[in-house]
Amino acid sequence: MTLDDDIDNLARIPLFSIFEPNALRMLALSAETRLLRAGDVLFRRGEISDGGYVLTEGSIALTAANDGRPQSKIVRPWTLIGETALLAPSTRPAGAIAQEPATALKILRPLFHLILEQHPATAARVRDFFRCRLLDLIHDISAEASVSDSDVGRLR
Repeated sequence: MTLDDDIDNLARIPLFSIFEPNALRMLALSAETRLLRAGDVLFRRGEISDGGYVLTEGSIALTAANDGRPQSKIVRPWTLIGETALLAPSTRPAGAIAQEPATALKILRPLFHLILEQHPATAARVRDFFRCRLLDLIHDISAEASVSDSDVGRLR
């Protein structure tokens, strides 16, 4: 794949689709490539995050359990794993294990922050992107609380 192909594919990811062209180019040029064999651990549940990953080839199982239980979700190429880890340190809520040979681009948090510092328009778009995500989360939590309240009312 060429750099232009990588840029085009990165632009398919919702967070990166709002990046200015030069910001996206910087991301594509600066991300580290990780090659994984089937069974390799990308990261473990509970680890402190240092950034996110974009799966470019293969498949990764995300599992919230560390006890060998079946995976909860399989992700395929051009999926961003660890979106919020790009913003701030957090504990990984799931482990990630390659299900077959896979390639992932590692985007370290300092790189992501540098891109935002150098591209203020992209930074403003990213702020709005996460603001919308947070508002959606609050709306979903409120809706779930309303359903739970009505369930309790029916039990009385």
